[in-house]
Amino acid sequence: MSKIQRAIVSVTDKTGLVEFCKTLSAFGIEILSTGGTAKLLREHGIKTTDVAAYTGSPEVMDGRLKTIHPKIEGGILSIRSNPKHQSEMEALGILPIDLVVVNLYAFEKTAAKEGCTLDEAVENIDIGGPTMLRAAAKNHRDVTVVVDPEDYPRLAEELKTGRGVISEKTNFELAVKVFQTMARYDGAVSNYLSRRLNAEAGDVFPQNLSLQFERLQGLRYGENPHQKAAYYRELPPRDGVISRARQLHGKELSFNNIIDLEAALECVREFEDPACVIVKHTNPCGVAVGKDLRDAFVRARECDPASSFGGIIGMNRRIDAKAAQSISETFFECVIAPGFEEDAFKLLEAKKNIRLMVLDTFGNGRGAEFDYKRVGGGLLVQEKDRGSADLKKCSVPTKRKPTGEEYVELDFAWKVVKHVKSNAIVFTRGGQTLGIGAGQMSRVDSVKIAVMKANKSLKGSVLASDAFFPFRDGIDEAAKNKITAILQPGGSVRDDEVVKAADEHGLAMVFTGMRHFKH
Repeated sequence: MSKIQRAIVSVTDKTGLVEFCKTLSAFGIEILSTGGTAKLLREHGIKTTDVAAYTGSPEVMDGRLKTIHPKIEGGILSIRSNPKHQSEMEALGILPIDLVVVNLYAFEKTAAKEGCTLDEAVENIDIGGPTMLRAAAKNHRDVTVVVDPEDYPRLAEELKTGRGVISEKTNFELAVKVFQTMARYDGAVSNYLSRRLNAEAGDVFPQNLSLQFERLQGLRYGENPHQKAAYYRELPPRDGVISRARQLHGKELSFNNIIDLEAALECVREFEDPACVIVKHTNPCGVAVGKDLRDAFVRARECDPASSFGGIIGMNRRIDAKAAQSISETFFECVIAPGFEEDAFKLLEAKKNIRLMVLDTFGNGRGAEFDYKRVGGGLLVQEKDRGSADLKKCSVPTKRKPTGEEYVELDFAWKVVKHVKSNAIVFTRGGQTLGIGAGQMSRVDSVKIAVMKANKSLKGSVLASDAFFPFRDGIDEAAKNKITAILQPGGSVRDDEVVKAADEHGLAMVFTGMRHFKH
């Protein structure tokens, strides 16, 4: 590799640019620049030549055309060891450009703004930047290309140690990053425009879906030790999702830990009061609200102490010392919360194997917009299940109406059952789950399992079902335990039979008209 003699610098994100360009100037590298970038460099005493002055072509069309020119693209694309290229460059007055420092118009940020018009979004589709980046990445054996400001310190250090030369290995790594960036950028434009096109027909899904993920870490293995695995985060990163959580303590996260952490996070955020969710194999095995976090935790653990052992905890408040002390009495794999008080962290940190996770953006929005499920050769895409219902406005087909207290309890049970694998049955009382039946092929079997799992009497409790009861057998089974009310979507061809059973047992029943299947 030869010494870098000439650079073109044209960026939207000017983070760290001035310091980096001072390093370039210190090595005698000539800097070509445009518009606001050139203005910033001059304000800091960094000598720069306008691209327009070099090419002899002014910036025109409101800056739409400024860097697309043979003197720019030719200077980047020319193969230095090719005599024909060199003679053509000499004939056309083209100088080699050895370093390209470019990042793109902020299309994703602009398009995400509330009220962004199509014209505004389109105007932020970069043309000249991608052209230079692709040219430089293609010719990475001769040209260094930087698209990410985070790489400036690395390049500055290598310029110093290499005496103005960047290694071919570094150039290749940076070129790969460019093509990854361009794939994401082009995908974002394609997704946005396709959605705008489909929106006219009321369709929120693009015709061609482009997804980009960055690797966060390798994992020891997948669901089982014989499966290799890695952990990726969607780009651009979203707030409020499990991939934004930070690990503060404990062993390396496993594949299954991450899946269970998301299940705990999604469930516990359903509640406004201090709440605790304990998850085992993606299903809640205990959920409760309480006067404080310790109370919520103790009540959640009471639901199923045996299953709670080795589970994943989600809490919706900063964890204090009282809650931490109770948590430390039982072995848990992971805890996720918006934060940890200092004394609480010290208590839990003493448990070597527990993984402590904090999500700084815990309360920011509701995370990802879509839910993806991979199938062989394809992808199922759906909106996240954010469905809710005002129970007091829902249909009550039974003779007896729920009391005010029952409505409160049914609302709690409805929030829980949404996060239990189908077929799902949940018994609750006083803001605490008592028995949970999950993932059975028959709904009545889920009822029986929920009854079996209960550690307390179910007398006076309520039942929530994620989908309708196809027969009255589930109602009859639940009624044996002296429950008072049932919440279910309704919609079965045997609804009349089911309602009749509820009336026979003196139960109140609410039809939500909304189901919460979770597969």
